Amino acid sequence: MVGYDEAVYREVLGKAVSNIEEINKAVDEICDQGYKNLYLMGSGGTYSMASPVTYLLKTHSTIPWNWEIAAELIKAKPLSLNADSVVITASLSGTTTETIEAARYAQSVGAKVIALVGEDGCPLAECADYVFENPNASNDNLVEEIYIQYFAIAARFMRNNGEFPEYDEFVSALRKMPEVLQAVREQQDETALAFATAHKDTPFHMCVGSGNVWGETYCFAMCVLEEMQWIATKSIHAAEFFHGTIEMTDPDMSFMLFKSEDETRSLVDRVERFVRQHTDKVQVWDTKAFELDGIDPKIRPLVSPLVMSAMLERVSTHFSIVRDHDLDIRRYYRVVEY
Repeated sequence: MVGYDEAVYREVLGKAVSNIEEINKAVDEICDQGYKNLYLMGSGGTYSMASPVTYLLKTHSTIPWNWEIAAELIKAKPLSLNADSVVITASLSGTTTETIEAARYAQSVGAKVIALVGEDGCPLAECADYVFENPNASNDNLVEEIYIQYFAIAARFMRNNGEFPEYDEFVSALRKMPEVLQAVREQQDETALAFATAHKDTPFHMCVGSGNVWGETYCFAMCVLEEMQWIATKSIHAAEFFHGTIEMTDPDMSFMLFKSEDETRSLVDRVERFVRQHTDKVQVWDTKAFELDGIDPKIRPLVSPLVMSAMLERVSTHFSIVRDHDLDIRRYYRVVEY
């Protein structure tokens, strides 16, 4: 397949899996020392990548959690962020200014900081108490490797809290992700190419998702289509679609519907039933379409975000090729002062 190196992909995801043992030790140490709440914090893509973890915590745990945009956290200074807090964050380069500043602030109030980075020794690593690195990670494998580690961290906190009886099966599924997600990318490639070819000149897309793939919906719309391809989008939660966005539905509107296998799937189904009555431009990205060999059926919904990410990478890559617009090109982001 074009656009990425399969050997590197397996290596990067394999490194994320190998980090699980050290992650467990770090979380066990924090739990032994005591904590009261978790803060999942990031900027742009790493903010959206925390979304599936918050959904897992919301539906499977009583641990208090907060989901924060780094730049807003710095200004708002949440009162519950203190010495009893654990901040979990990520940055591939480790140089994202807002994330670094937020991590420093968290440490200044006594919170412990867990950071996922490309290379240890980066600026973000210098203001974290626990650092997990993945040196060969890059934009074409970043999300899946971050998810593996984010989920491993949250699952361990839940397990240590006397919750999440699915822990062993879930971690077993995470360990299988290098093979499983490679198969997903292969199966998705042809469909992704056809979509990218058909929509290379479409000027606007409505991206609708929910539940544990809401973060993927938001990230694909903003970080890929807007940032990397300069295509206008709107990401809308399926639960909110009928409270305003419904009026944007017409025969010329392009819809991408992102379907997980969790409890909220019916929300996207409802949107699909409506929009198909008014436009033929409807693309459904559905994690149910893939076999996921070796994954327990009851665990499938929990790993849907990883599957969705693997699917969408193929769409991103083919868009960049058919539109002759490399995913690394920027006009403003980290190019000019702002």
